[in-house]
Amino acid sequence: MERLQLVRESVEEKASLRRVLGAFATGVTVLTVGGDLPHGMTANSFASVSLDPPLVLVCVGREALMHEVLATRTAFAVSILASDQSQVARYFADKRRPVGRDQFDPVSWYPGGHSGAPLIDGALAHLECELEHRHDAGDHTIYVGRLVSLWRRPGDDALLFINGQFRVPTSVGH
Repeated sequence: MERLQLVRESVEEKASLRRVLGAFATGVTVLTVGGDLPHGMTANSFASVSLDPPLVLVCVGREALMHEVLATRTAFAVSILASDQSQVARYFADKRRPVGRDQFDPVSWYPGGHSGAPLIDGALAHLECELEHRHDAGDHTIYVGRLVSLWRRPGDDALLFINGQFRVPTSVGH
């Protein structure tokens, strides 16, 4: 019988932490806010919190421009990216893109009816939220939003992120 060799990682080392937590697959979203200076960013720290009331959360690093922008907003939107949207994810993760409305020129989008935040065309789903709570959490802030609008396209798969790479789900036979 083959014996597995266990490797103990240091919790204090960021590289080790990223490697271990990166083993957990997540979906990929674009978090957006509207207004005079709309902004977007790729986020994979997104989760459902509650069905009643309907709440979701997104975590934003304190060093991100979105952190500063969300401090002045009461609503945000989340576009859950489809499996063919890895280029959109890369674009909104690129810190060199323009700021403000110009950053949305390369992608097709429309303003959310409730939040006014850009909703990315081709996304698998859209959620619009009223900001409910902010929670300090180390080098991030957890933003909890109450859902006010949602939409999902039938079919298709979500874009996944695992081990530092975007992946497309593959079918598993039973």
